[in-house]
Amino acid sequence: MSRPLRQLSQPAVPREVLEDLDDAALVRRYLAGTERAFAVLVIRYQSRLLNFIARTIGDRDRAEDLVQEAFIRVARHLHRFDDSKKFSTWIYTIASNLAKNELRNRARSPLVLFQALTGGRDAEEDRPLEFEDKSDTPDVQLDRREMRAVVDAAVSRLPKHHREVFVLRELEGRPYEEIAEITRTNLGTVKSRLNRARAAFAGLVGPVLD
Repeated sequence: MSRPLRQLSQPAVPREVLEDLDDAALVRRYLAGTERAFAVLVIRYQSRLLNFIARTIGDRDRAEDLVQEAFIRVARHLHRFDDSKKFSTWIYTIASNLAKNELRNRARSPLVLFQALTGGRDAEEDRPLEFEDKSDTPDVQLDRREMRAVVDAAVSRLPKHHREVFVLRELEGRPYEEIAEITRTNLGTVKSRLNRARAAFAGLVGPVLD
């Protein structure tokens, strides 16, 4: 994998020290030659990106490939990253573009079926929906998984643009402004699509819960 021009490697930095740094500091450390800094970024974001892409395209195995591609692109273009911006927005934008390309490629083939995606809740706070809680009893965990299956099926039926903002907001807990930047739309469009997605989601899930 080709790498951007960077300074010669510096003495090893303890991982514990790197884990305490914010994203921008990790980027600076990596570009200065601290290889471990990039590994910390990967650990910090790989699960989030996998969930985001898998929920968007409905294929977790393919999502794993796309996450790897996302990090390859990040490593290749990290020297171009504007550290006045949020790293999370930048990497989510890369992941979003890969997911959109995957869906466009699938749309060209009538043989490809979209699988169920995971949805969320109707709420305003900037936090993702969580279905699992290790403190739950086995019965409660089973109920949660059954509910998640219902939600998955409902989200898979949302229109693509509505699904994207729904997943970013309701599962990933991304702020509205960041979603607008990731999807390259204005704030009003994000909120409009999200409201429609929530209404459609409620219409799909409601009859199942009655």
